[in-house]
Amino acid sequence: MFFSLLFSQPILAFAWVVAVFSAITIHEFSHAAMANFRGDYTAEAAGRLTLNPLSHLDPIGFVAFLLIGYGWAKPVPYNPYKLKNPRWDGIFVALAGPGSNLLLAIVASLFIRLFIGAEILDSNNLLLTFLFLVMYLNLALMFFNLIPLPPLDGSKIWHSIFDSVKNPRLAYLIESRGQMILFGLILLSFAGVNIFSFLDFFVRTVVNLLLGGNSFHF
Repeated sequence: MFFSLLFSQPILAFAWVVAVFSAITIHEFSHAAMANFRGDYTAEAAGRLTLNPLSHLDPIGFVAFLLIGYGWAKPVPYNPYKLKNPRWDGIFVALAGPGSNLLLAIVASLFIRLFIGAEILDSNNLLLTFLFLVMYLNLALMFFNLIPLPPLDGSKIWHSIFDSVKNPRLAYLIESRGQMILFGLILLSFAGVNIFSFLDFFVRTVVNLLLGGNSFHF
C-alpha cells in the first residue's frame, strides 16, 4: 500500500506513515503508562514511558509494515511480579494498548463527523483522509492485537483470564509455538488464503458504527 501511494499520491503516503507512527507510539506508551500506574516502573526505567516514536520504533518491524502491511514495534518491558495485583493488573496492562487505539479511532471519527456534518470539509479533503486513516489503522491494530497468540496482547489477556497455570502443557505449547503459528497465518494470507478476513469485517463494522451512517470513501 505504502509504495503504491508513494508514487501515485506522495502526500497521502506521508499521511499514512504519520498515522502508523501515531498508532504504534500511543499503543506502546499506553502499555508503559498502565504498568507504571499499577506499580511496575520497568518501562519507565527503560525509557519507554514516552511519546517519542523513536523510542518505540523497531526498524525491521516498521519496514515490514511499509512493505507488506504487517509489522511490529519494540515490545514494552514489564515485570508482572512488581504489579499491585499481578494477574488482573496484567490484563489491564495488556488491554491498555488496544484500548488506546480504540480511543484514537473514536476521536478521529468524531472529527470526521463534525467536519462532514457541518459541511466544513468535503470528503476529498486531505485532513479528512488522514483522520480516516487514523481511525482505520487504529481499529485494525486493536483487533489484530487481540488475537490470542504470542507475542500479541490477546495472548496475555487470555492467559490471565483463564489462568494458564491450570493447563501448563497448553500454555507451553502456545508460548513456544504461538509466534510460528502467527507467522504461518500471515504467510497463508499472502498465499491467497484470507485468514484475517474476520478482522476486516470487524474493522468495517466499527467504522460504520463510528461514522453513524456518514458516507466516506477512501
